[in-house]
Amino acid sequence: MGEASVLPIMSTDKPAILERLLYQLKAKGHDKSSAYPIAISALQKSGNLKKKSTKPTRKGVKRGKMTPGQRELDRKQNRKKNYARGSGNSRSVYKKA
Repeated sequence: MGEASVLPIMSTDKPAILERLLYQLKAKGHDKSSAYPIAISALQKSGNLKKKSTKPTRKGVKRGKMTPGQRELDRKQNRKKNYARGSGNSRSVYKKA
């Protein structure tokens, strides 16, 4: 019988969002020594981890508690907030901050 892909038990020393990304990178073929810096960098750039640290931000804690489906919905909702209907037509226009 084939083995099912099961997420490892989350350790208490790393944020859940970091553990999840490390697992995904390892599944794609990265070894631990290359996956860790990639994950840290990506999560710091996205605002899920504090700069120069592995401590999660509020956003990182919130997203670490979400399921993959919940994160997908959250991304879709955030994308919709950045667009508005153009005047006089049905095209979407990006809102400038």
